[in-house]
Amino acid sequence: MRKIFLLVIVLSLLAPLGVFAAGRQEADPDEIVIGMSVPGLQFPFFVTMRDEAEAAAAELGARIVFADGQNDSAKQTSDIESFITRGVDAILLSPMTVDSQVPVIERAVAAGIPVATVDRKANTDEVLVHVGADNVEGGRAAARYIIEQLGGSGRVIELEGTPGASAAIDRASGFNEVMGQSDVQVIASQPADFGRAQGQTVMENLIQSNPDFDAVFGANDEMIIGAIEAMRGSGIDPADIVTVGFDATPDAFAYINDGLLGATIDQFPGRQASEALQYLVDYIKTGATPANNVVFINPLPVTEQ
Repeated sequence: MRKIFLLVIVLSLLAPLGVFAAGRQEADPDEIVIGMSVPGLQFPFFVTMRDEAEAAAAELGARIVFADGQNDSAKQTSDIESFITRGVDAILLSPMTVDSQVPVIERAVAAGIPVATVDRKANTDEVLVHVGADNVEGGRAAARYIIEQLGGSGRVIELEGTPGASAAIDRASGFNEVMGQSDVQVIASQPADFGRAQGQTVMENLIQSNPDFDAVFGANDEMIIGAIEAMRGSGIDPADIVTVGFDATPDAFAYINDGLLGATIDQFPGRQASEALQYLVDYIKTGATPANNVVFINPLPVTEQ
């Protein structure tokens, strides 16, 4: 009985090792695993980017391990640190702000893990490549659309994105550059953190202090939708106001179809992600580096899906 008892104990200790070994054998040692992190899935733009990135990765023979930053820089940093600990083959990242993820990006690269940024930039030269819309040009395109629709003169309110985010900085830069060369006056400009609720609240306040306006630019679709709802709540018909958003989300097209939104700037999130993934996979497989470390996609105003 003593021998049988000892045998049972030994087998019980070895069983987990056998399961672990079996799991290791089932895993594909040649599989490319890419950690992907975005600022937050509360933004429809990043939902589209994630979905299309996963499809593009599958076509490239890679697998995405995804982390939602939940609009929290500390969480995004922790997620990337987990990618490093896990030993992913590469990281695809849209950082919260230009500075927030720089230290962890540099730690990843030091650990031999290539990093590509997409949509939003980071203030470091350590990334393999940045692929994104030319947000400065996107801001210019939004300004040109408004100027054309207003016939060259009028008053516009601008809702800016998250302070410190490269997309917010660049879109505002391009928008105000073109506006400054026109007779259209920017009468108010305020951040609304790329959020719909924030956009509505900020716009409600701006309507009180600036009731005479002809156009509104939201640096993403969530903010312009919030602004439109603020106008409707204040008895203003959005159809009488020139409005333009940014991102070409499904909700934006729904508002366009309902005659509530004039236009949105399409920056092709799926294309951004798929091109960045291609660069990462090529680097992992062959060591090939991009001819340019910044690749821009030209955003365009669209008025229908």
